Amino acid sequence: MRASANDLPRTVLAVLFLALLIAGVFWVLRPFLAALIWGAMIVIATWPLRERLVRWLGGRRKLVVTALSVGLLLLFVLPLFLAVGALVTNADTIGAKVRELLADGLPQAPAWLARAPLVGERAAAAWNAVADSPVGELTQRLTPFLGNVAAWFAGQVGGLGKLLAQFLLTVVVAAVLWSSGERWAAGIVRFARRLGGEQGEQVVILAGQAVRSVALGVVVTALVQSALAGIGLALAGIPFASLLTVVIFIFAIAQLGPLPVLLPAVFWLFAQEATGWAFFLLVWSLVVGTMDNFLRPWLIRMGADLPLLLVFAGVLGGLMSFGLVGLFIGPVVLAVARTLLGAWLAEAPAPAAAPAAEAVP
Repeated sequence: MRASANDLPRTVLAVLFLALLIAGVFWVLRPFLAALIWGAMIVIATWPLRERLVRWLGGRRKLVVTALSVGLLLLFVLPLFLAVGALVTNADTIGAKVRELLADGLPQAPAWLARAPLVGERAAAAWNAVADSPVGELTQRLTPFLGNVAAWFAGQVGGLGKLLAQFLLTVVVAAVLWSSGERWAAGIVRFARRLGGEQGEQVVILAGQAVRSVALGVVVTALVQSALAGIGLALAGIPFASLLTVVIFIFAIAQLGPLPVLLPAVFWLFAQEATGWAFFLLVWSLVVGTMDNFLRPWLIRMGADLPLLLVFAGVLGGLMSFGLVGLFIGPVVLAVARTLLGAWLAEAPAPAAAPAAEAVP
């Protein structure tokens, strides 16, 4: 017997079943969602490069996928190994410096700190007050901070295996999508067209453009800034240059820029009386720290024709709301919402013409 079209319990149960099914799918895929999202975003952002490489290599798709996967693996894993290697290699040096600090206390404030404008005298006085403290008191002050740092570092080391597994899974997802991306893209477009017609298809295309725009504008800018900053740190002889380069990349992704790392390095060189290298790194830092003001907008315009304010609001808001993956989620959400709102306003009926004013006798 055919169910009635107005069978409300049947409709409610069908919707409930679909909702439970979707929730179950997300629950099963929850451990892999981060890798799936990152892999999809990376493939969307690099798809034009993939197409260009396929044409250059005469349609050898497997070779292109292998080259891109190896490059992505090096890009993800190499900085992690450099950072961990720098910490492990210099662990004895770090421990010796800490023990020396606890045994001898801090040195007196350098002369240049007192001559710094505005806060120089106060900073030097605070420094000297800590330096003049007894060793036991200094140890007592530093012990809680050192304990917190040690606990944090132990937690991070414990999570390195999980982080590495996520990296490898992201590379696998990206390789699969690079290999058969056309079929996945066609399926998503077909689903969007079935869901929202032509407008749904446009939304999917716009989401891809927003992802590519953010990848070009934010990630490429962060890569360029961190690479140049790392070169400057290495040339100036700053210790742990590779580790600091990774930190600069994270800061650049978070829209903080490289200056929070470069400027303390400049002050350290001045404290070591390496004046020439200090001035070199200062000029280098100003160039690297300000190049994003013109590089990022230019790259964003290459990715998609989106308002710059919308992209920045999406990047910062998504980063604060969803973490690092919010760099892509935020602009996509705002771009899709803007498109849907514009389409809805465009479909509004035109206002009726005002009646002609009656002639005054």
